[in-house]
Amino acid sequence: MMPRIAIVGRPNVGKSTLLNRLAKRRVSIVHDRPGVTRDRVSIEVEIMGRQVEIIDTGGIGITDEAQLDAEIDQQIDAAISSADLILMLVDAKEGLQPLDHSVAERLRPLEKKCHLVVNKCEADRELDSIAEFWTLGLGNPWPISAAHGQGVNELIERFVADIPDG
Repeated sequence: MMPRIAIVGRPNVGKSTLLNRLAKRRVSIVHDRPGVTRDRVSIEVEIMGRQVEIIDTGGIGITDEAQLDAEIDQQIDAAISSADLILMLVDAKEGLQPLDHSVAERLRPLEKKCHLVVNKCEADRELDSIAEFWTLGLGNPWPISAAHGQGVNELIERFVADIPDG
């Protein structure tokens, strides 16, 4: 079975942008409006010579006027439970939010390797703020800019060792 990596986080932290960056092409729709990704989007890619499936999820905690939040949550739960490795994304520009704590609380009890990824670190002020994400209890926050590619190769090198053999 091919190893699976799930990308999770609250709405609009850059999950789809990171998926597109890792896939090296546009797979997921990216928009400034929260809630664009509702279903799981998955793609098989090669990362450092390893074939993996990457799963982009809808934003955790999204509220939806069409009453789809329960279905979105089910899709997120399915992605998390099927994943071998989880990348939790947070947004450096918005800083630590209560919903980030909710997502981390959902992930901490799992017996899965989880990497905390601080996205939107394009400027020094964002890099200076990443220490606050330590409070999520998911280990060392890793700064990247999925939109610009900064830190993504280093992130890959960091998590590739945690991908189980498929």
